[in-house]
Amino acid sequence: MLLADRNTSETTFTLLGFSDYPELQVPLFLVFLAIYSVTVGGNIGLIVIIKINPKLHTPMYFFLSHLSFVDFCYSSIIAPKMLVSLVVKDRTISFLGCVVQFFFFCTFVVTESFLLAVMAYDRFMAICNPLVYTVTMSQKLCMVLVVGSYAWGITCSVILTCSALKLSFHGFNTINHFFCELSSLISLSCSNTSLNQWLLFFFATFNEVSTLLIILTSYVFIVVTVLKMRYSGRRKAFSTCASHLTAITIFHGTILFLYCVPNSKNSRHTVKVASVFYTEVIPMLNPLIYSLRNKDVKDTVTKILDTKVFSC
Repeated sequence: MLLADRNTSETTFTLLGFSDYPELQVPLFLVFLAIYSVTVGGNIGLIVIIKINPKLHTPMYFFLSHLSFVDFCYSSIIAPKMLVSLVVKDRTISFLGCVVQFFFFCTFVVTESFLLAVMAYDRFMAICNPLVYTVTMSQKLCMVLVVGSYAWGITCSVILTCSALKLSFHGFNTINHFFCELSSLISLSCSNTSLNQWLLFFFATFNEVSTLLIILTSYVFIVVTVLKMRYSGRRKAFSTCASHLTAITIFHGTILFLYCVPNSKNSRHTVKVASVFYTEVIPMLNPLIYSLRNKDVKDTVTKILDTKVFSC
């Protein structure tokens, strides 16, 4: 990575977070702490369940375990700093800390968007080509798709982070958010930001359009195939896709909503609420969505609980 100049590297930022509502600091802390606790427990628990149950050693659950890992990671990058800022007066963060937070956040968010697209392709193969599904979705291909998602996430993050390291800052810098967004850093910079803006627009648009195109194409073929099935087969096929469709709708719906919010002071509160939703709430909801609608996962949890009760 390129090194920023000395003045920039010594720059500190103040994350305003939710300081506009001092009377809500403690309630918000308790709510976000509860959400983060459920997120950690739910995602790690789902990974363990998939690991210990041989029935769940399939491509779909392989992708789901990595989705849970990514959810846990990018929530953990944001939540601790946000929780601390709610209970202490010092909300500053160094330029290096800001860049590191953005790097890991960008990596895992991009990875998640492509994992959701990979999972849509997996459902397409399972429903539209069931006879060759086990052959096509081999362990090698599954590994390639997962590694490719991580690799592209890291690539996007490295390029955008390197562009951020070239930015210059002077004076008192306040970020009206609870974490370091690249767009916030760009708006505060006193240097030429045209390249940074172009790179951010290109990667954001490419990632969103390409993943949504894969998802929509996969589900168009899935719907056409399912409509040709008998009622019992149709019901089973839709039930296997319901959890994934719910996760996709919440994740991409929130991101598209953020793109549509106008850049004004009145909209900053809306942006913060939407950002909380996709950085904290969605990682908490995903394991619940996939667990509550999945018989194999619920059976595994029941067996674990029964074993613990019996041993006690």
